[in-house]
Amino acid sequence: MSKPVIVIRKLEDSPDWLDRRQLAAYQSTIYRVSFSPDGAGRQQLLICTPDAGIPAHSAGGCACNDLIVMRLLRPGTPIFLSLPHPLPSNPFPKVDLKKIPSPCFVLEEARLRKNLELISRVQNEAGVQIILAFKGFAMWSAFPVVREYVHGATASSLHEARLCFEEMKTKAHTYAVAYQPREFGKIMQYSSHITFNSIRQYKKYGKRLGKHAISPGIRVNPGWSPVGTALYNPASPGSRLGEPVENFKGKLPEGVEGLHFHTLCESSSYDLEKTLGFFEKQFGTFLPGLKWVNFGGGHLMTRAGYDVPHLIGVLKAFRSRYPHLQVILEPGSAFAWDTGVLVSTVLDIVANKGVKTAILDVSFTAHMPDTLEMPYRPRVRGASEEPAAQDKYLYRLGGVSCLSGDYLEVYAFEKPLKVGQQVVFEDMIHYTMVKTTTFNGVTLPSIAILRSDGRVDVVRRFGYRDYKNRLS
Repeated sequence: MSKPVIVIRKLEDSPDWLDRRQLAAYQSTIYRVSFSPDGAGRQQLLICTPDAGIPAHSAGGCACNDLIVMRLLRPGTPIFLSLPHPLPSNPFPKVDLKKIPSPCFVLEEARLRKNLELISRVQNEAGVQIILAFKGFAMWSAFPVVREYVHGATASSLHEARLCFEEMKTKAHTYAVAYQPREFGKIMQYSSHITFNSIRQYKKYGKRLGKHAISPGIRVNPGWSPVGTALYNPASPGSRLGEPVENFKGKLPEGVEGLHFHTLCESSSYDLEKTLGFFEKQFGTFLPGLKWVNFGGGHLMTRAGYDVPHLIGVLKAFRSRYPHLQVILEPGSAFAWDTGVLVSTVLDIVANKGVKTAILDVSFTAHMPDTLEMPYRPRVRGASEEPAAQDKYLYRLGGVSCLSGDYLEVYAFEKPLKVGQQVVFEDMIHYTMVKTTTFNGVTLPSIAILRSDGRVDVVRRFGYRDYKNRLS
C-alpha cells in the first residue's frame, strides 16, 4: 500500500521555519479533510485552506522519517508530508443515519481496530506495556475488541477498578488523588498495582498491599508540562497531583516499587522526551531500586502526523538506560481518537438580531463538556468551523438545555439547515460519554457500534429511569 500524503498549510503569522515537533499545533487549524487520488494513483489526505472550498495543491514533497526541519514557502503555500503509517482510504463509511437513534454516539469498529493495531505495534516494538485509561474511554461494550490487542487498564476510582476486573478481565493499575477508607479494601480486590498521590497516603495504606501481592507506587511531579490550558495542566505551580522531588528528602519510603508521572495531554513524542529529561534529572537516583515506571497518559500516538518511530526510539532508549524497569504507558484519547461520531438532529431554528441558532437534541454542557471547558470547536460533517466572508449559511449550534451558554459559535454549512436534519459531530468517542450528565433532565445520547461489516448495533439506550436513579 502506498503512503498517503497530507497537506499542511502555513498560517499568515506562522514562523518561517517549522519542525516536526510543531506539526501537531498546525494540524489543529485544519479546515476540511477529504481523500482523492493524485496523478500517480496514490491516496492523498487533503487539508484545504479556509478561504477555498477545494483541496490545496502541492508545492513539493518530503518523507516524514527523513525530515528534520523544513522551510515553508510564502503564507498560504501548502506542502505534502508523507506519513509513516497509512490512513484509511474511506474515512467515512456509508451508513444510513436514519437507522441510528438521535442523539447517539456511534463508535466505528474499523477505526478502533486501526488505532489498536498501531498501539499494539508500539507496545511490541518498544518492549513496553500500554494499557487503556478508562477516564478517556470506558465504553465496555467495545472491550472484547480492545482485549484482542492490549491486556490491561488504568483506573482512578473503585468503580473504574471494578469495571476493569469485570469487563477487561484483568486487575487494574489503580491511581487516585486520594483513597476513601471505606473503599480501599474493595479497591485492593480489583487491583494489581496501586499508585498513591502522596507520601502520606502511601504511609497510611501501603503496608496493607503486601498481603494481596499488589505492587505499590507513588506519583511524582517533575514540575514541567507542555499543556497550555490550566484546567488540564497537571504540573502547574502548586499542583495537587504528585509529589515534587524535595518532598522525598533524598530517599523513597521503604517498600515503594514504582514511580508514576503524568504531565501530558494529547501531546507528542517530543513532549515525552522533554518530560523524561526533567523526570530523570530529579528522580533518576531512585530508579535503580524500582521495578516499574509509569509514564502516564497523553501520548496521542494515533493522531495523524504523530512521529511514531520517534516515540518507539524514545522508549527503547529509556529501556536501554534502565533495562530492569517495566515501562508502562496509559493513554486514553489515543485508543478512541477519531473513531466515531455523535449524531444529533435539528429541533428548531431561532433568529435574534441577525443570528440564526440551530437548536439540536444534544447539549454541549451535558454531552460534550470539553467543547465549553477547554474550549475547542469540534468538527461538524459538511460544515466549517472557520466561516469565510462569502459563506451564506451561518448558524450557531445550540444545546437543548436551559443554560444560556449551552451553544457553539457560528459554523458555515454548505446548504441551509432544516428542522429534522441530522448534524454529525466528528471525533466524539473519547472524553465525551465518560463525562456526560443528565443536567436539566436532558436525555443521554444512545450508544451504538458500527461494525466492520456495516451492521449498526445499538448497545445502550437511556431514559427516565437513568435520570431518576441518580437522584433521591
